[in-house]
Amino acid sequence: MNISGKKIIIFGGTSGIGEAATKIMSEKGAAEIIAISRNPDKMTNVPENVTLEKIDVLDEEALKSFFKNQGEFDVLINCATGGTRAVGPFLKMDLEGYRSSFAKLWGYTNVVRYGTEYLANNGNIVLVSGSPARKCRPGQIAISSVGGAVEAFARGIAPEIAPKRINIVSPGVIDTPMSPLTGNEREEFYKNATQNNLIPRAGTSEEVAKGIIFAIENEFITGTTIDVDGGWLTS
Repeated sequence: MNISGKKIIIFGGTSGIGEAATKIMSEKGAAEIIAISRNPDKMTNVPENVTLEKIDVLDEEALKSFFKNQGEFDVLINCATGGTRAVGPFLKMDLEGYRSSFAKLWGYTNVVRYGTEYLANNGNIVLVSGSPARKCRPGQIAISSVGGAVEAFARGIAPEIAPKRINIVSPGVIDTPMSPLTGNEREEFYKNATQNNLIPRAGTSEEVAKGIIFAIENEFITGTTIDVDGGWLTS
């Protein structure tokens, strides 16, 4: 698929990985990009072919109305987390925190459920998972469970929606604005988190966004997970 001239909808498209994908697709000549989040005002230097929208992916009625008003489009991307994610050992974890981590899955399923009807027959969907889905490190059980569910969902629904395509991009440790850490504390966190990876550094939002672009442009993949993880799975 050639991104030039296409209409693209991206949830979580105003910061981090989503913002990087929005700007790369803008540079590639997309006709129209609708970048959506709960707080779209945080995106600065908005390109001319990008429109910002405020929607919560857990608000089903808002999603139904949004897609109906948009009509047909070519690409659907979801990078939105849906809410907070619990960390720590499962046996010590507040189970409500574990359950609430699945807001990401519900947000993804909502967007796919209500958006696919309006997706062009040669269109495609890209969802963002994470490396803990297939290699869980201590304290990541909630993140791993949700990521695994997202990847299973995409593989399972791929035959249902064909010839429309759906793929997953799975990042490793990525330095994004999601982290509240600053200065030396931030630097030490990413150093420690990636020291055993084959590529011992944090990835960038742009590097993950290029994986999203690959999933869009390569028409011979569907139901596939693309890893952009610095060697997380093989370390």
